[in-house]
Amino acid sequence: MQLAIPSLLDSPSGKELLVNGRPFLIRGAELQNSSMTSADYMEDVWPKLAAASINTVLGCVSWEMIEPKEGIFVFNELDSVIAGARRHGLHLILLWFGSFKNGLSTYAPGWVKRDMKRFPRAKLRKVGGVLHVADVLSIFHAQTWKADARAFKSLMQHLKEFDQNHSTVIMVQVENEVGILGDSRDSSSAADYCFRSPVPQQLIDALNTNWDTLHPKLRENLQDFKSLSRKGSNKSWESVFGQSNQTDEIFMAYHYALYLEEVAAAGKHAYPIPLFTNVWQSYVGEDTDNEFPAIVGGGGHPGDYPSGGGVINVLDIWQFFAPTLDFVAPDIYLNDYASSCAKYRHRNQPLFIPEQRRDEYGARRIWIAYGNYQCIGTAPFGIDTLKVDENPFKKHYGLLAKVSFHVLAAQRKPGTSIGFCFDEPDRTGKSLPVVSVVFGMWKLEIERSFVFGKAGPGFGMVIHLEAARFLLIGEGFQVKFSSTDPAVVFVGLLNFVEKEVVNETTGEMRSRRAFGGDETRSGAAAVMPGEDPDYGDFPISITIPAKTRIAQCEVYALKDEVVGVEESFMN
Repeated sequence: MQLAIPSLLDSPSGKELLVNGRPFLIRGAELQNSSMTSADYMEDVWPKLAAASINTVLGCVSWEMIEPKEGIFVFNELDSVIAGARRHGLHLILLWFGSFKNGLSTYAPGWVKRDMKRFPRAKLRKVGGVLHVADVLSIFHAQTWKADARAFKSLMQHLKEFDQNHSTVIMVQVENEVGILGDSRDSSSAADYCFRSPVPQQLIDALNTNWDTLHPKLRENLQDFKSLSRKGSNKSWESVFGQSNQTDEIFMAYHYALYLEEVAAAGKHAYPIPLFTNVWQSYVGEDTDNEFPAIVGGGGHPGDYPSGGGVINVLDIWQFFAPTLDFVAPDIYLNDYASSCAKYRHRNQPLFIPEQRRDEYGARRIWIAYGNYQCIGTAPFGIDTLKVDENPFKKHYGLLAKVSFHVLAAQRKPGTSIGFCFDEPDRTGKSLPVVSVVFGMWKLEIERSFVFGKAGPGFGMVIHLEAARFLLIGEGFQVKFSSTDPAVVFVGLLNFVEKEVVNETTGEMRSRRAFGGDETRSGAAAVMPGEDPDYGDFPISITIPAKTRIAQCEVYALKDEVVGVEESFMN
């Protein structure tokens, strides 16, 4: 029997991923870049991934791997890899390293690399106007994208034949972190010709027609566009957009989007499963994680990061001119996590994070993605180099696996959940963060769980189930409830029960322990403690350690009723 192929279904939150016809939440992990080129190597890796509650593995399929000689395609190793994942109950997201990987062309086959006449290289401007031949194919030559598109189409056709009835492969990433590094644009003769030619009218029309819905970052870089484009002088890109690195970036973004559209369309025609591309983000200003210097992330100027890739200030252009891609996904290492999630929901596209930090710092943040931005999946990079017991995602994904039914249900009703995390407190002594949210008539304040000693980290989600009922997931936090109704004089916990999931498919839960008193700070808050609460010097251990990390509570409110004194005594 032929099963439904993986797809993205429209939902109130944007898109919902379906695998074998059922909603699916990706608990992903990306391998080191060479790992999936060997089925033999992966035999030792699959069990580690499955033991860490990972359900989807991201790994590369390079152009040179499947087409070592032009026109001769070899899929034996890939088939063995797919079969290995299938045996261990794991899904795959294949990363097509075709013409581009991290702004370079190092994964293209040798017959492409050696033929600069047929497959010209991009050229970078250096000091003194000297042009330097880059290790990246130029996108301004039809032979290049046609060869890439043929190879990608062959890959997708083979996946259809080999895997359609299994859906081991659920998505494919088209190229990897495209863009020009070392300069803001390609300055080869073909690129210069295009740059000095009129801007295609379809781009001008798209920007004008959609002006009010363009991302603010793109509008900032189009300050000259409105005035210059109205003058009727469209002789070159600079005549329309002005002279700047941002013009160069817009130029490259438009042409990269067209290039990937050709490749993606050829593949999707062969096998229409979800396709996306990923982005090496810019790293500057409010987007930075101040723990690292900007130079580590590449920087904030086009060319410091790959110029032309789908960064937020050109994302609209990618969405307009690469429509076969189901979404453009951010890689989040050094950028602010929540900010990146919010930006890449632009135009209600799905959020998927194909690369992120693999440490505990990164693991805590996935709850923000799933709980606040309807994320369909996350994937820490280089996960195969960690031992199972050293992998922080084992705990987080293990919990997420148990509550995925409820998380997916909340994602279908935007505004009914909130995700959060609390890091290890720093040494400055500044006030600890509080997360506030309103669900219906209830205001929630979420903070670190109460401890006598050192405050610890925390993470989780709160889902508003209905009326006054809430599902609490995670550890190291507590929730205080109040009412938005000014007539309410008291809010309390009606009940607070630890839950255990007994059926992950249906979300069915059973009650384990009824919490009260010590676990609610005498009714003041619903406390979800950590694994090892710190009691400091306090001699009584009143805070219980976390067990299932799942609880359900119901709150109630009282309004002051004025009763006459005489009537009160008589009754």
